[in-house]
Amino acid sequence: MSTRLNIIVAACENQGIGINGELPWRLREEMKYFSRMTKMTKSSEKQNAVMMGRKTWESIPDKFRPLPGRLNLVISSRAKNPGPEFNGSTVCSSFKEAIDKVHSRAEVESVWAIGGSSIYEMALESDHLHRIYLTRILKDFECDTFLPSFDPKKFQIVTDPLVPNEIQQEGDITYKYEIYEKLK
Repeated sequence: MSTRLNIIVAACENQGIGINGELPWRLREEMKYFSRMTKMTKSSEKQNAVMMGRKTWESIPDKFRPLPGRLNLVISSRAKNPGPEFNGSTVCSSFKEAIDKVHSRAEVESVWAIGGSSIYEMALESDHLHRIYLTRILKDFECDTFLPSFDPKKFQIVTDPLVPNEIQQEGDITYKYEIYEKLK
């Protein structure tokens, strides 16, 4: 298995990641970081895949769907008869089917789990998990969706030259990027 599975997520102090199907914050630079990280490949011949649940897909404004420059995988129980609302994406009935689809496509370099909570939970349990790219929002927000907890002892904190180390600030919100690499 050469395809690497990464999680990319922003969570506030209470581990919240969303409310009413939306992000609780508006962070333009953090969204650019998300886009850059999920698009960037080492090989110009390849692209990355983004894996998400149906609700995450539906939370992306129509004009941004599918997320450009990436293979969009949507995990949905509606996979047997996906409607036009999934145009531009590959619909899979399970996490395993999504991983299998990626393995059958030589042009995919990395897979990014981008939400929601149940997709993150499956990715955290996956043998394919390589890294968690966590944007830690240093503030509390009211949320109804949360990042599943993970055992930090199973990971080591690493740095990536493409990820800023210093505290970021947008408006009245400060945040920092953390990268957890799964121990072998």
